[in-house]
Amino acid sequence: MNKVVLMGRLTRDPNVTRNNDIALARFTIAVDRQFARRDEQGNAQADFISCKAWRKTAETIEKYVHKGTKILLEGRIETGSYQKDGQTVYTTDVVVDSFEFCEKAGADASGTEYPSSSSSSNYNDNSGFMNIPSSTDDDLPFN
Repeated sequence: MNKVVLMGRLTRDPNVTRNNDIALARFTIAVDRQFARRDEQGNAQADFISCKAWRKTAETIEKYVHKGTKILLEGRIETGSYQKDGQTVYTTDVVVDSFEFCEKAGADASGTEYPSSSSSSNYNDNSGFMNIPSSTDDDLPFN
């Protein structure tokens, strides 16, 4: 079985190309090493994983994902090779099947949230939970 699950932040805006109306998004995510030592500035060590997504997934990434966005992705590893100046260059990419956002809309890489048009007025605090008014047991659709 070839399955990969990664969580990280995009290192730059995705590069999206189209060939015969088929979109291909290429991007790199920085994935912190869980048990790695930190450097002098307190930053964790990270791996930089090359990723690509096709078709609708690529179009969604192009529209909503940018540098610094934290995402959780699921996909598979794909290896390949090509010739450059008489040398064989080997490649390893994660082909993204699906992804999810790991932060609220409008949040930047530091976690600071900015107002966005997708913010809901039902959110009354920073907990991320919707404010639902109290009700009596008579309002419940089940017993």
